[in-house]
Amino acid sequence: MNKKLLVVAAFVAVIFAGTLSANDKILGKWATEGGKSHVELSKCGDAVCGKIVWLKEPTYSADAAAVKDGKAKAGDAKVDTENPDASKRTQPIVGLTFLKGFKYDAGDDEWTDGEIYDPESGKLYVGELKMNGDNSLKLNGHLKISRFLGKKQTWTRVK
Repeated sequence: MNKKLLVVAAFVAVIFAGTLSANDKILGKWATEGGKSHVELSKCGDAVCGKIVWLKEPTYSADAAAVKDGKAKAGDAKVDTENPDASKRTQPIVGLTFLKGFKYDAGDDEWTDGEIYDPESGKLYVGELKMNGDNSLKLNGHLKISRFLGKKQTWTRVK
């Protein structure tokens, strides 16, 4: 009886470990389309979230809109000026968690039901993430009211 229990426990552990590795394959650093930023995807509870960890242009230039509007000075670190919540408009873009709540769907082998905040526009999207090989990630973000109003990007793993 003890041997049967050990065999069943080992079988369950192998299946569970396989699920974890499939769910975890998305974790790590990714370069966004166009190379403007790097995003780190990590576990946040039972979901995946993402934060901006690097910007190609981390500070405002003299001709930036925020500088021209008097919201920033040239050389200042970029902040979330477009956030609809005025209290968050001074938080730095680097370090900003902008992806939240993506849960792995083993049937479709993708992460779904997440939220995507776009700091360039201040808009909030819902979306899906799907791996295309080990080093390519497809992001589909759309407004809650329509799957046709949104953005698609392909990100590349940063090594």
